[in-house]
Amino acid sequence: MGSQFSRQIEKRKAISTEKKILVDLDGSSGETYPGSEYRPSDRKNWMTGLNLEKLHTNQIVWPGTHDSATNKIGIPLITRPFAQCQCLSIYRQLCVGSRVLDIRVQEDRRVCHGILKTYSVDVVIKDLKKFLSETQSEIVILEIRTEFGHDDPPEFDKYLEEQLGEYLIHQDDHVFGKTIAELLPKRVICVWKPRKSPAPKHGSPLWSAGYLKDNWIDTDLPSTKFDSNMKHLSEQPPVSSRKYFYRVENTVTPQADNPILCVKPVTNRIHGYARLFITQCFSKGCADKLQIFSTDFIEEDFVDACVGLTQARVEGKA
Repeated sequence: MGSQFSRQIEKRKAISTEKKILVDLDGSSGETYPGSEYRPSDRKNWMTGLNLEKLHTNQIVWPGTHDSATNKIGIPLITRPFAQCQCLSIYRQLCVGSRVLDIRVQEDRRVCHGILKTYSVDVVIKDLKKFLSETQSEIVILEIRTEFGHDDPPEFDKYLEEQLGEYLIHQDDHVFGKTIAELLPKRVICVWKPRKSPAPKHGSPLWSAGYLKDNWIDTDLPSTKFDSNMKHLSEQPPVSSRKYFYRVENTVTPQADNPILCVKPVTNRIHGYARLFITQCFSKGCADKLQIFSTDFIEEDFVDACVGLTQARVEGKA
């Protein structure tokens, strides 16, 4: 009992120290970078607000959501706080400006996060289609994976192709160098990551796992995650020469060795430092490598931070 209490005390000290590191870094370096003052006039159509003939796929800093379809997961006030990473529906996330969705499914096609489950993936597809029908030039990256510990939904690739066929941008390395105008009227890059089923082949309507990479670490320590994100991002090729999407997640994860197990108070340790991370990317010389930037509980300012840098890239200022 005593050793467990001692470990808790040490963990709380570590968390407090790491939070202060980010506070001090924010105070010393600020949050100003090319495009940081930009605010899209219409977040629902922010790509449309840029120059589609000049906006290349690999120039975009894609704002994304982590565990996107968890707004209604589990039982309210009982299990939901332990797995909910977003409060908004998929449709609302897209309207706010998210353009990358992270969806985890189990064998029966229900969305899940670990052992907790929520609505059918049909709800995700319905919300996505609604958004696409209300916009004309917004491209969405839809990542769907079989959650760890679960089996693949049977014939799920066929399901995705049937549901999204008219919108799907086929797997092709040339997509990265194309402008948004050149991709239209196709609107969705769908990355399907099964655990055991065959991966999508080159040229197919779906994209395989190697086209969306990240280096996720399981920690609730904000400065540790911040530094890990920076380290792994710095090891990537610049977006101009990369033939895959690379994601950085501005999140931290509850740990069993800490009494705080609910997602929101834990991820809030890093949530407010998205702009600081972008600023540090410039300071560390790897801003040209930032591409997909995802968060829990997405908000308008996070979207603006990503869109502003995108706008600066289009104008040749970054």
